[in-house]
Amino acid sequence: MCSSRLLSRIAANRPVLTWLMLTRTVAIYRALGSGRKQRRMFLVVEMVDTVRIPPWNFHRQLNEAVAEELNKKLANKVVYNVGLCICLYDITKLEDSYIFPGDGASHTKVHFRYVVFHPFLDEIMVGKIKYCSQEGVYVTLGFFDDILIPPESLQQPAKFDEAEQVWVWEYETDEGTHDLYMDQGEEIRFRVVDELFLDTSPTGPTTDPEPPANSSTAPTAATDDSAQKKEAPYTLMASISEPGLGLLSWWSS
Repeated sequence: MCSSRLLSRIAANRPVLTWLMLTRTVAIYRALGSGRKQRRMFLVVEMVDTVRIPPWNFHRQLNEAVAEELNKKLANKVVYNVGLCICLYDITKLEDSYIFPGDGASHTKVHFRYVVFHPFLDEIMVGKIKYCSQEGVYVTLGFFDDILIPPESLQQPAKFDEAEQVWVWEYETDEGTHDLYMDQGEEIRFRVVDELFLDTSPTGPTTDPEPPANSSTAPTAATDDSAQKKEAPYTLMASISEPGLGLLSWWSS
């Protein structure tokens, strides 16, 4: 029942849904319709926001215009301490609309529910290895890439192969040690052990003193490089250091 309701609401908003969002719907149906605890990676979160509707959209139904603006603002965005927003679930209440002096748009306070990706701690998930580095194994779910399995959370003993740029589980048997490679693109089962939210809201200008006119420009270039390096607003820390976790191929036979 819940799956069909979500399908009808997504279909009603299809002009504002991206192809990426549509590919997520199967997982959303499972999360919202199955009722199983292990599929709680998607949540329906109640939110309140004031939505601005420009004058050229006044001819449209208010619900339709509001839904489009909400998806433009939130879809595929991370809300601090909430999670990754996927798509609008429904609108529960529309308050009165106002037009302020000097602005021809209408402003409406909206109560709504939004589908959010936010796995709970200790949840078991399956993804694909995106790449490996000295920092660990990076995993992707297709729509979310910021999942890291640090070296200490891999199956032990493990080593990093510099030549192949992959992590290797040195699996010990009676016949000796077998190297099990964690290659890019392999499916991997992992446990979520921690989450990190980073507030990436814009900040005001710094109050650093201006450098002397005859100073070198090298520090400025270094500062620009560090500014260009973006940090993920939402990161999941994972572990595969338990029996049954790791590459699916390890446990298939």
